[in-house]
Amino acid sequence: MFDSLVQSRRSIRKFQPRVLDSNKIEKLFEAVLCAPSSMGRVPWEFIAVTEQDLLEKLSRSKPHGSSFLKGAPLGVVVCADPQKCDVWIEDVSVASTFLLLAAHDMGLGACWIQIRERMHSENMSAEAYIAQVLSIPPNLKVESIIAIGYPDEQKPLRKRDTLQFEKVHCDMYGRPFA
Repeated sequence: MFDSLVQSRRSIRKFQPRVLDSNKIEKLFEAVLCAPSSMGRVPWEFIAVTEQDLLEKLSRSKPHGSSFLKGAPLGVVVCADPQKCDVWIEDVSVASTFLLLAAHDMGLGACWIQIRERMHSENMSAEAYIAQVLSIPPNLKVESIIAIGYPDEQKPLRKRDTLQFEKVHCDMYGRPFA
């Protein structure tokens, strides 16, 4: 079951114009809140954005790679408090992976949008722009946004022969695993 889930999960950037019901959204957050975090510090915070005008504003977070968010019925802004954990980036990345896999398992499509270290404009970071749009307090850092909805595109399964097994080493670097 897990094999087929990871082989078929792909980044989806086109969504059907269907609203996600609150039960599905709640199930997504049940999954993400089960993610492990370093020393159980759970530094993350999530903002579920469903209002179309806010999704439109968030779709302009950066010049490239966020415009498709305006077509999604749900955007999840992934934040964290760096004061709670020195590995907050890793923690929110693991939680984001849980969210992506849960969405796919529920028949939804999703795509991760990098925000940290990206610019909105020449004078403003994408993170500052999002913080302004969503009134995010200054103690929180924005890592990413995950667009979620019913997929309106299909992508092929990942095939075993396309996987880069040369990136896997056995016992020491340079020794092939298989």
